Amino acid sequence: MDISPEKQLELIRANTVEIIPEEELLEKLRSGRPLRIKLGVDASGPDIHLGHAVVLRKLRLFQDLGHKAVMIVGDFTGMIGDPSGRADTRRQLTREQVEQNIATYKAQVFKILDPEKTEFRYNSEWLGKLTPEQIIRLAATHTVAQLLAREDFAKRYQAQQPVSLHEFLYPIFQGYDSIAIRADVEIGGTDQTFNFLVAREMQRANPLAESQEAQCIVTFPLLVGTDGVEKMGKSLNNYIGIMEPPEEMFGKVMSIPDAAIQQYFELCTDVPADQVAQTAADMGSGKLNPRDAKRRLGREIVTLYHSAEAAKQADETFMSVFSASREQTREDFEAVAEEVAIPESLRGKPVWASTALAELGLASSRGEARRLIEGGGVYLDERRLSDPQEEVELAPGMLLRVGKRRVARLTAK
Repeated sequence: MDISPEKQLELIRANTVEIIPEEELLEKLRSGRPLRIKLGVDASGPDIHLGHAVVLRKLRLFQDLGHKAVMIVGDFTGMIGDPSGRADTRRQLTREQVEQNIATYKAQVFKILDPEKTEFRYNSEWLGKLTPEQIIRLAATHTVAQLLAREDFAKRYQAQQPVSLHEFLYPIFQGYDSIAIRADVEIGGTDQTFNFLVAREMQRANPLAESQEAQCIVTFPLLVGTDGVEKMGKSLNNYIGIMEPPEEMFGKVMSIPDAAIQQYFELCTDVPADQVAQTAADMGSGKLNPRDAKRRLGREIVTLYHSAEAAKQADETFMSVFSASREQTREDFEAVAEEVAIPESLRGKPVWASTALAELGLASSRGEARRLIEGGGVYLDERRLSDPQEEVELAPGMLLRVGKRRVARLTAK
């Protein structure tokens, strides 16, 4: 793609929060050489969701502009756990857990990225080979005061919450990743800015080898999850996975709060900015029903990860089942139900309704299950559950509904 450096910068700038520093990035683009664009992905879970896709889609833009994507899976740093934005110490993963989680990463990211222009690396390649002496020399590049200046560390320290020594190593190791792959640009969410700046400093003053030209930084907004409150994340179960079936993906989009519609259009679709602005204005004036805006949003997102035909079918299925114009029947719910196996722990005995909901994966926790039941949106077959501590006995063939979007048909296995 033969585009001037200035036009490239304009395209890169769209929907970003900050480019650090923009003048340096323009100079790198003017060099005419393919830049190495770094994106690190943790291995805390097996699914890539729309929050990850915000940055992956920009990485694809860099590829289309002629640059090289360098995807780094943090199989080594995953055993430390990224402390960014955390109110507590992240659970450390075992190597087995990390390997299980990254097994499907390539298939997922290549739904967005061009495999021919992607370098796929694991940071254990270099971090696993560091000697104790080298780790000490890397750690000496930053002071405790600098690390405690991070908002997340500072809050935990002031609240007398534990901050483990190994967490201080995370930004140091992430910075060394940039040295190892000679990154020209690193991209990611705003919660990673501190780590990216550490990498810039370490490249300029590499304690283990010759210095490098410092990387530029491009940061993006954090996509809010389907709850409309917290950022999209696997641990909060408020995410939309890019590999989810079309109907499930569409249904989750329809469940987002109205206030999140514009951000999803901006960050998760290719709809032109002027159309997004018009959609927001029409919703604000009452000219456009937010439900109809979400239907278009759902179709756009499903089309990106499946096809236009799949998006059309998902829309039609949703509207036929959940239309407010008629009462739904069991057959309607059967048509969109997902099969969920009854866990061994729930078989052949009465259990609390809230426990059943959580153990089946239809609520992220027993607390959320309790709130859903008390809110009157949970049905076992045709009977509404109202008491979280009501004892129920599950059997294959039962339908368990959570609201109108989530329907499970219980199976033996």
